Amino acid sequence: MTEQNAKSNSMWGGRFSASPDAIMEEINASIDFDQVLYTQDIAGSIAHAKMLAAQEIISDDDATKIIDGLNTILREISEGEFKFSRALEDIHMNVEARLRELIGDSAGRLHTARSRNDQVALDFRLWVKERLTDMDGALTSLIAAFLDKAEANLETWMPGFTHLQTAQPVTFAHHSMAYVEMFARDRSRVRDCINRLDECPLGAAALAGTGFPIDRHMTAKTLGFENGPTRNSLDSVSDRDFVLEFMSVMSICGTHLSRLAEEIVIWSTPQFNFVKLSDKFSTGSSIMPQKRNPDAAELVRAKVGRMNGALVTLLTVMKGLPLAYSKDMQEDKEACFDAANSIALCLSAMQGMISDLKVNKEAMAKAAGSGYSTATDLADWLVRELNMPFRDAHHVTGATVALAEKKSVGLEALTLEDLQSIEPRITAEIFDYLSVEKSVQSRMSFGGTAPKQVEAQIKYWRKTQ
Repeated sequence: MTEQNAKSNSMWGGRFSASPDAIMEEINASIDFDQVLYTQDIAGSIAHAKMLAAQEIISDDDATKIIDGLNTILREISEGEFKFSRALEDIHMNVEARLRELIGDSAGRLHTARSRNDQVALDFRLWVKERLTDMDGALTSLIAAFLDKAEANLETWMPGFTHLQTAQPVTFAHHSMAYVEMFARDRSRVRDCINRLDECPLGAAALAGTGFPIDRHMTAKTLGFENGPTRNSLDSVSDRDFVLEFMSVMSICGTHLSRLAEEIVIWSTPQFNFVKLSDKFSTGSSIMPQKRNPDAAELVRAKVGRMNGALVTLLTVMKGLPLAYSKDMQEDKEACFDAANSIALCLSAMQGMISDLKVNKEAMAKAAGSGYSTATDLADWLVRELNMPFRDAHHVTGATVALAEKKSVGLEALTLEDLQSIEPRITAEIFDYLSVEKSVQSRMSFGGTAPKQVEAQIKYWRKTQ
């Protein structure tokens, strides 16, 4: 038997005498990916050792040796000196085996009143909480970038779209603020997720709690869990809702990022020419020297597929599991780690793209008046000034647009005689409402595109950032 297998068998205890088959070792080991949990695992073990000593379950001397040894291991891993063993399966056993090498039999006392079941639940909660906190900060930075862009473009006219067809003129500031709303909702979901997961499962042991007089409130407080310990030992070790919710938050946020990326891809084409990405977020072509490809935006758009796949993976893993712990739950981490890396990268890339984005105000303004975008303003004027029912006004406006199309001109280029041929009561006053600028400025309803309304929304979000 190899030394590593001997260590593995000693970790399992006397129940097993034979070494694991190579295939079993391959399917069973998780150390290749769960080693990223080392800081959380060691923090949890230090908190547990302190609590055991405070409760006089282990001696102060053993606790001191354990804590000193764990800090040594933390340094070794951080500095790349630690050798991980696949034979020892996971991060928990790797740390514990090394601790025994460092301090001897005292290391064996660390696992008193806990199981790998509550240990991994703790580690993963701490890790997810840290990633959510990072995501909160990244979203705040992205929102700030949009606020800056909106503030600089309060009177940058552009077309607002439905069905990707010109609908009504808006401002680029107003369009930017739509994304502020989206990403603020994402940030709200992040904070809700943190609040719900902020309970400590350590002390639930394998599934039923422990007979040792532990103080779970102490470990929860030491580890920074604001809502104290979890309240049911079975649920504590079988719950992965916090991971599913994290993945759901990432998928929704990823969807928003993908929609934004799609607009950047479209707007940066020569056909639109609304925006230009900086060289930092564009690439060239190996054969066509004129090309500027929005690769960063395209990759953001694509990565949401990985996030959605991660969510579906874990939903599928969890859907048929009886209480409490099953080995299936080892499959909760790789997909989550990948999705978390993707969302962090996408948020950072998008914040950079928005900050560096150059807006072509002239191209946007020209497009804002295309497609008879002020037709609704004509209908609104008919309702407001002539007391015409809106459906009748809609019909008159449709006929006016048809006339403008026939003459190949915009609505503002029609003569008063043209307009009166359709509705005799129309006066010259209507021309004050058919320009893009007048249209935008008239949208003064709360949340509308009028610059004064958008400016008020920017001030609101500046205060609530």
